[in-house]
Amino acid sequence: MLLVQQGYQSSFDTAMHCAVECEHCAKACMGHPDMVKCAQMCLDCAEVCQTLATYMVRGSYFISHLSRACADICEACSKECEKYNLEHCQKCARVCRQAAEEYRKIASVGTARV
Repeated sequence: MLLVQQGYQSSFDTAMHCAVECEHCAKACMGHPDMVKCAQMCLDCAEVCQTLATYMVRGSYFISHLSRACADICEACSKECEKYNLEHCQKCARVCRQAAEEYRKIASVGTARV
């Protein structure tokens, strides 16, 4: 994949990996009444990570702003997933934590170029 900003390749990969793991976790949690919040948070996290990846592809002016929000969402998703001693939840929590760290780096470097 050719990104407008080649410096985002690792972050793009992180965002897509997080989105995939969150989708997997959400699917595994669906149908369990006590895991509705986990499934919902994972779906939200997956969507925002996919959106951030799209922003990276097009070199959006708002990557750093969305990165801040994504970091917060990934952190919240990670905390929710950590509550469950299930392999898919624990894996999702780890990936979300890693993504949050990556997104915070992006947010600290850039500002909107408007």
